[in-house]
Amino acid sequence: MSYQRNNSYHDKDSGNNYIISQPDNTLITVVIFLVVIGIMAIFSAGSPRAIASGDNPLIFTLKQLAWLAAGIFAAYFLSKYDYKNLRIWAIPACVVVLVLLLMVQFSPLGLMVNEAKRWLAIGPLQFQPSELAKPAVILAVASLFSSNINIFDERKMPFYVLFAAMLFLILKQPNLSMVILLCTTALSMYFVAGGRVKTIVSAIVCAAPVLAFSILGYQKQRILVWLDPQKDPHNTGYNIIQSLVAFAGGGFFGVGFGNSKQKLSWLPEGHTDFIFAVIAEEFGFLGCFFIVCLFTLFAYHGFIAAKRCPDMFGKLLAVGITFSICFQALMNISVASSFLPATGIPLPFISYGGSSLFVSLCMFGVLLNISKKRVQRIKPYVQY
Repeated sequence: MSYQRNNSYHDKDSGNNYIISQPDNTLITVVIFLVVIGIMAIFSAGSPRAIASGDNPLIFTLKQLAWLAAGIFAAYFLSKYDYKNLRIWAIPACVVVLVLLLMVQFSPLGLMVNEAKRWLAIGPLQFQPSELAKPAVILAVASLFSSNINIFDERKMPFYVLFAAMLFLILKQPNLSMVILLCTTALSMYFVAGGRVKTIVSAIVCAAPVLAFSILGYQKQRILVWLDPQKDPHNTGYNIIQSLVAFAGGGFFGVGFGNSKQKLSWLPEGHTDFIFAVIAEEFGFLGCFFIVCLFTLFAYHGFIAAKRCPDMFGKLLAVGITFSICFQALMNISVASSFLPATGIPLPFISYGGSSLFVSLCMFGVLLNISKKRVQRIKPYVQY
């Protein structure tokens, strides 16, 4: 691929000549709003917990800002880096994620938090390798299905083995919500690539026994509590009840920034999984509606970027990134408002968690790269 000073380039894959425009400014604005809201919410919801632990009230905010700085740098780099060159990293990325997931389960570096072994601690750095599985799977599916949609292609078999192993290790943590997110993202990308609906239905039917086994296992109690939280209001139903109290207390306009009562000692995960409930209490229905509108706008412009992209690899990358971020947001908001059983999945760009924020910003950087309009040139291409 050869670049000219007038931002035009020649695509060797398609043989066409294109002029590159600036990235989608609406996407940038949306993410800035989401990140700023997240920093504000983490400061508000995390300060009481930090004080109760004897730490600096700004400890969670400062850690998130550090990850934010790293994420901004990575997003900027990926927005400039030719996304087509990412294709060669598809399978290696999956291998790296698989190794990290194995380290979580079978090495002393794995950390157990809230009865879930999802974290890896390497020196002062703590992160969730399952978060890295999102871009790895998106990259691999886009790479493999952009050339052909034959699901039984022998060249795809190594990825299937890696994907199945990753899902097994993530389910073992346990983290069913991440497994669902990865599978639905892969299926949506396969469908956009031109996959058959019968194949998708068959895949869902095959996965149903695993889902049923998980539900009948450790997820059974969560579903029963979700159906009736008052059965165990002081234990398993506690978070759901307190989250709904926060929604009710916020009303239409909210109680004001920093004035949430639920974050003080009633909502244990107010800065992470249930941060949307704290936002609902402080900013009310209007604040919640604004965040939903931001994610809706993100989805719209992400899919527009996918539609305008001239190559199938870029289209699938854009679809996978957009679907993954927005579907994860939908799951988190649904859990906080009790539309879904409780899961340990963060709200993208907003919840406290460095690995989640960093990965979301990296995927956003790639999406920005793809969002650059590529208008086909009329005049012959002259290579310098």
